[in-house]
Amino acid sequence: MQKYDTIIVGGGAAGLMAAGQSAELGAKVLVLERMNRPGRKLGITGKGRCNITNTAPLDEFIRQVQPNGRFLRSSFSNFFSDELIYFFNNIGVKTVIERGGRVFPEGGKAVELVKSMTSWCKNKGVTIKTNFRVNSLISEDDCVVGVKGVFEEKGKKEVTSFLANKVIIATGGVSYPATGSTGDGYELAKSVGHKINPVWPSLVPLETEGTKAKHLSGLELRNVKGTVWINGKKAGEDFGEMSFTDFGITGPIVLSLSRLIVPALKKNKEIVFSIDLKSALDDKKLDNRLLRDFNEKGNEPFRKMLNGLLPKALIPVCIQETKINSDKFGHQITSNERKELRKWLKNFNFKVTDHRPFKEAIITVGGVDTNEVNQKTMESKIIRGLYFAGEILDLDAPTGGYNLQIAFSTAWTAAQGK
Repeated sequence: MQKYDTIIVGGGAAGLMAAGQSAELGAKVLVLERMNRPGRKLGITGKGRCNITNTAPLDEFIRQVQPNGRFLRSSFSNFFSDELIYFFNNIGVKTVIERGGRVFPEGGKAVELVKSMTSWCKNKGVTIKTNFRVNSLISEDDCVVGVKGVFEEKGKKEVTSFLANKVIIATGGVSYPATGSTGDGYELAKSVGHKINPVWPSLVPLETEGTKAKHLSGLELRNVKGTVWINGKKAGEDFGEMSFTDFGITGPIVLSLSRLIVPALKKNKEIVFSIDLKSALDDKKLDNRLLRDFNEKGNEPFRKMLNGLLPKALIPVCIQETKINSDKFGHQITSNERKELRKWLKNFNFKVTDHRPFKEAIITVGGVDTNEVNQKTMESKIIRGLYFAGEILDLDAPTGGYNLQIAFSTAWTAAQGK
């Protein structure tokens, strides 16, 4: 059996970072990737642009991470957004900072970033073996000493084992399974006694009741506020962009708020997603705006007046839900009707019935319990020689570059650990 200093299971964001960094420290490194090439998921993140990190201050960044952001303090103290940006610049990936502190490759192509990381690893002497699925860990005397798996190519299968002083599991979660994230790492961790906290999809589109969203399919909204109500109580809100689909709602604010919604759905709670279409105006300012419109366009029918207030696709929905006669002239609109319109504009509601499957989720919630992992080294507290990095850990954050920073920082730490 071939022997390596470090074996990394999974060739995604965390796996490649751990591999290259381990090699820089002088280790003989093997990456085992089950797909035909590394970085498949990394190459499609951020709609193919790859939001690699966020410039939020350390404490704010940690607050965004659940369920235990403090676990990352040690990793972030040594390798955070500034260090990550420097690293990418150093391997030829220039970066730009956009709205909300989001950091992207200057070229706007995630695949170029994957190529650069892969080349960096190979230049450092890392061996990357693709089409290899790790099925089990090899352990002796309460220490992981290698892995066993199957190499499969062109219909041929070959069972092979590799030995190592150190094994890093960086297999990701269960989201986007077509890219290789199928939950294999959880089984490996469980096989040596690790607790796996329940997993579910997060940063995921939502299904809504009825056909209202379907009629609006393709419509994109900007500068709106989304608010989540769970069993009648406000649970959270976000501001930005969203869109409608045949099945429901999606887009940045929907994905971020899905972190609150999915666990509530699993408990059969009633969930309403409320959209404030005029978030820049409070009730009084909006009422003044409506009064002015109705006075200035008093001889126009209600349906025509709405052209100045709403996207065209929303007008029939507004008329139906406010129950205001579409042919009624502006000067005929009553104060109660104006109140109904104002309420609708500030509370355009959808009842959430379900979430979309793992294959449409950006990340996985749950995973290896961080209480069983040494935060300073990423080594298992259950068994020596086993380390974790990236999405396999029970750590998740909203959109905006947070999750990739978690992957890169934990991978960097795992590479240092001895």
